[in-house]
Parts: sequence; structure tokens; C-alpha cells
Amino acid sequence: MGITEIYANATGPILSYEFFPPKTDAGYRSLFRTIEELKKLDPGFVSVTMGAGGTTREKTVDLTIEITRDIGLVTMCHLPCTGYRPDQVTAILDRLQAGGVLNVLALRGDPPKDDPDFVNPPDAFDYANELVGFIAARGGFTIGGACSPEVHPEAKDLATDLVNLKRKVDAGCEFLISNLFLDNQKFFDFEVAARAAGIECPIIPGIMPIATVSGIRRMAGVNNTSFPAELEAELDRVDGDDEATYALGVRWATDQCRELLEHGVPGIHLFTLNRSPASREIHKNLFG
Repeated sequence: MGITEIYANATGPILSYEFFPPKTDAGYRSLFRTIEELKKLDPGFVSVTMGAGGTTREKTVDLTIEITRDIGLVTMCHLPCTGYRPDQVTAILDRLQAGGVLNVLALRGDPPKDDPDFVNPPDAFDYANELVGFIAARGGFTIGGACSPEVHPEAKDLATDLVNLKRKVDAGCEFLISNLFLDNQKFFDFEVAARAAGIECPIIPGIMPIATVSGIRRMAGVNNTSFPAELEAELDRVDGDDEATYALGVRWATDQCRELLEHGVPGIHLFTLNRSPASREIHKNLFG
């Protein structure tokens, strides 16, 4: 089923979950336990990320197909285009379609982390809107995209970022999932600006429950994410205390989700870090 169809037919907010391909067999066993636990919460769909430069391409495609086939969830495969030629993208799309995966998140992505001299091949895609247009012309997939509530780190300003985002939507992107943010007002302001720029598709907030203080600060640095003063003080308070950090993460994410749902967002996409306890507790806090 296409994700836009899921949102269109929903009688309430849709919760969805993001996973990444583990590096070890033990990691895969743990991940599938996580997925089985979260399946009990009836998610609208789940997504699987792909590493920078497509470094986890085979694992990502295989895992997405396996979740679709063996667990029976609607899935979305992340597909970054940096370093990919059209024939390579076509091969990935063919495999996904044959495996029953009908949704992709079209991304520009980053160059391989272990190749400082990387140069994108001349026949490869340079921007996500090019990938979106290519997939849309091929047909057979519902296409999602990413957005940055606090401006993409490489955009010079919000206006430029929104021009690029609308280009992606106009090429065939049917819904957007936001990057990490920790202050809901940033999302609300972005949503207003996006609508004013003519972006009318669903915009889904992406929420990451805090797992570790160092981890959330690292991720915030990558995504240009700001910290509310209250949260900054709380992070200083719990730093070094795993139980207190977990409790803070669940509480902060629950409060974010509750306010977002009251605002009327069509759904929330939780970045699980391949663990289920925080996501299950947030779900219980929201829906009982």
C-alpha cells in the first residue's frame, strides 16, 4: 500500500518507525525482536535507512523486503542518490518492486564517509529532486522526501531551502518527513513557511527519543538542531545517568508528540535507533 493512501484513509494519527541495518547477526536478531514488539502497536508503516554513499545498499534493500515479506508491515526504503547512476537506481527499484516494497524515501544523501576525495560521477544524480523525477517517471512507487524544520545545513537561508524543497515536491514527492527537531515551535514555524511557499503535501514530524546525551548532541550538530534552554539544562542534569537520560528522553518525546498531535499533524515518525522500549512507552503515554 502507498503511504499517501494510508494517511488519506486514516481515522486517526499514524505512527511509524524508522530502523537501520545492523552490523552483526546479533544486531539483526535484536532488531527483529524490536520490530515484532512494535508491530503490536499497529504502525502505519516502517522505514529502513541506507548509509552514506549507499554503503548499506544491499542490506537496506534486503531488510526492507524481509520486513515486508516475513512480518507483513508496510515498508519504505530510504534511497539516497549521491554516487548512483540511473541504471543502478533502476536495479534497486526493480528489486524493491519484486519484493513488494512500494514506497521509497528519495534523498540526496552524503558521499561515502571513508572517501574524502569522492567526486560524484558525471552521469549520477546530484540532487534529490532529480531522483524524485526519475522515480516518478518510472512509476510504481509512492515517493516521500525529507525536510529540515531548522533549514538544511547546506542551504544559505530558509527561502532557498524552501525553493529546493518545492522543486522536489513538484517533481513528484507526495509527502515529507522532517529531520530531527527538539523544539516544536521550530516545526510549526517551518510548516507555516512551507505552506506559504506552495508546498501542500503532508508534512510528518520526525521525533527522536533521547537515548544518550552525547548521541543527541552529535545528531543535533549534524542536523542543525537547536536545544530549548529547558532541555539543555535537563541534559546537563542527567549526563552520565543512563536511567535518568532514558526517562528524560521518553518524557520530552511524549510531550513533543502530544503537542504535535493536538496541532493536527497527520502522523509522527519515530526514529527508534533499533530499540523498542522508548517507542512503546511513548505510545502508551499517548494512547493508553
